[in-house]
Amino acid sequence: MAKAKGVQTHPFFKLGKAPAKRDARNLMFATILKAVKVPAEYDFDVQHKGVPMPMFGNDEYGDCVIAGRAHQTLRFELVEQKKIIKITDADVEKEYFKETGGPDSGLVPLDSLKLWRKRGWRAAGKTYKIKAFAQIEPKNHPQIRQAVFGDVGIGIGLLLPLSAQNQINAGKPWDVVSGSSAKPNSWGGHYVHIPGYTKDGPVCVTWGRKQQMTWRFLDKYCDEAYAIIDAVNTAKKKAAINVKKLETFLASL
Repeated sequence: MAKAKGVQTHPFFKLGKAPAKRDARNLMFATILKAVKVPAEYDFDVQHKGVPMPMFGNDEYGDCVIAGRAHQTLRFELVEQKKIIKITDADVEKEYFKETGGPDSGLVPLDSLKLWRKRGWRAAGKTYKIKAFAQIEPKNHPQIRQAVFGDVGIGIGLLLPLSAQNQINAGKPWDVVSGSSAKPNSWGGHYVHIPGYTKDGPVCVTWGRKQQMTWRFLDKYCDEAYAIIDAVNTAKKKAAINVKKLETFLASL
């Protein structure tokens, strides 16, 4: 596996998204999406109080792909189990090194998503699998909003520029700037979970905090995005997802 660029280039903000893989067989979110009116702004964590934002070891290892999975699992299970499950750093790190085979090399998001669907992962004393994942065109902002508002869950890969390092260090939103520091992937690859959006753009969970980004930042630096479906068993998810089409796709695998 190719090592993720920039895994250990920052003393606190570790990266870990290896170069994106493409698979023409991927389910496209557009094919199972139902038209749903969404608000101008939405955040799962505002609607569901008390969701924690642990670092999950991403200040020490390039485990952002599994840390993003853990943040998503916390929110999935809050809906399912009506409680915050206790995912530990050890849970995340164990899965991370299981998938890398040992080195702190980062992960390919698509490969990791396939494993999450096929065999699941062990967290908080149980094994959790997803039902499916579906590819989203990153520049399709309406689809991003619909997936987030439907509590489906989104994970995205970013080719972060060095300017993003300066912005997060200063507590500022990620936005597009001019100059050499704005070059995509000049810092490295990163994976995050998006539980919300504002009029300005998506809001992700990363490195133990919420980080706002602008829509134009997403357009320039996001090279892969996936709607991740653990189950279609709530009114919001049923309104957002065409279950018959989803089941037809899954039956063809």
